[in-house]
Amino acid sequence: MLPIRQGQAAIALVCVVLGLMLAVQFRTTQDIRSTVPFQRIEDLSQRLLQAEKERDLLLEEVESLKRSSSKEVQSGEIESLKMGAGLLAVDGPGVVVTIDDSKRQTKTGENPNLYLIHDDDILKVINELWAAGAEVISINEQRLISSSEIRCAGPTLSVNNTRYSPPYEIRAIGDKKNLENSLKMRGGVVETLQFWGIQVNIKPEENIHVPAYKGTYHFSYAQPVKEEK
Repeated sequence: MLPIRQGQAAIALVCVVLGLMLAVQFRTTQDIRSTVPFQRIEDLSQRLLQAEKERDLLLEEVESLKRSSSKEVQSGEIESLKMGAGLLAVDGPGVVVTIDDSKRQTKTGENPNLYLIHDDDILKVINELWAAGAEVISINEQRLISSSEIRCAGPTLSVNNTRYSPPYEIRAIGDKKNLENSLKMRGGVVETLQFWGIQVNIKPEENIHVPAYKGTYHFSYAQPVKEEK
């Protein structure tokens, strides 16, 4: 019986020792958790996790803003290109210039064409307006673009392959004071036209409407150049 009791006593002793060791370890752990450095480490860990979450959310927001701003930039560029090509109707300050044939009676031997409006007369007015900073110009509801043509067609004027008879209304958007002064300058195009009795009326306005180009674009020979990467 003695060996059995000794074995039980040894087991009990081992259990007591293990219990003491677990109690000491638990106490030590609790003491460590209650120390200021450990509490600071836990607090910093929580803050780090929160900061990482906020960082991820901000990164997602930045990517979303990049995508949306990229679309806005592209949309703005497309709109600017359309305006430059004359594909959009526009409004703005400027001048309305009305030009009509002379009402004077021609004298014997005079050339009656001197008292009529010709395509080169209109072109001189248009060029003067462009030089004065006009951003957009139209003639009788025809928007002028780089390929627009203005030429005489008998007693009428052809603009963008559309015929018009006088009077001709030219609308130009830009600095209305500069546009008006450019036409009224001494010895300028308007003074020359008025010398022959051509009627020219210049009216500055705060808001002028110029329609979009109604024709089509044709490119038979020009090809876009591919940019080298």
